[in-house]
Amino acid sequence: MRLKICGITRVADALAAEAAGADAVGVVMFSDSPRSVAPAEAAAIFSALGPFIGRVCVSTTDDPADLAGMLALGPTAVQLYHDLDVPAGVRTIRGIGDGRVPAGRFDALLLDASMGAGTQYDLREAQALVRTSPVPVILSGGLNPENIGTALAAVEPYAADVSSGVEDSPGIKNVDKMKACIMTCRGLTR
Repeated sequence: MRLKICGITRVADALAAEAAGADAVGVVMFSDSPRSVAPAEAAAIFSALGPFIGRVCVSTTDDPADLAGMLALGPTAVQLYHDLDVPAGVRTIRGIGDGRVPAGRFDALLLDASMGAGTQYDLREAQALVRTSPVPVILSGGLNPENIGTALAAVEPYAADVSSGVEDSPGIKNVDKMKACIMTCRGLTR
């Protein structure tokens, strides 16, 4: 099972996530989240990583200028909650707060009603979305080392996304919690 560690605010946490085996790291940008980083900070985080880990810019913005700022960093993917005009060739993860598939172009759906607040997903909604989605589904919201295994076994998504569940405080990741989630994901096959 694949795993993204989201809400990375420090190079050290990005490197720890990579060393622990995360498939991708996410940086929040152009947001009022306590995990939001400036473009220069995001660039430093991305440039510190090796070539085989995904780099995802995450934002709730609906401003095309903000999207341009994210694209300038050369991310592996952008994770958006609005239908912005993302250029062809840029992978797009569309964040949704319910089980309804939105209009527009996207390569994956991220089911997350909490947007970093740690609110747990609705199990039935998540299972239904995985069954009916035309694209891979990423489960997020309230996942932590204690519940991620049960959640992933029940929902069987393409991947999982953790943020607040692996933190000591907003934006400050806990290496042991990241490792525990990654080890659980590695133990599951899809």
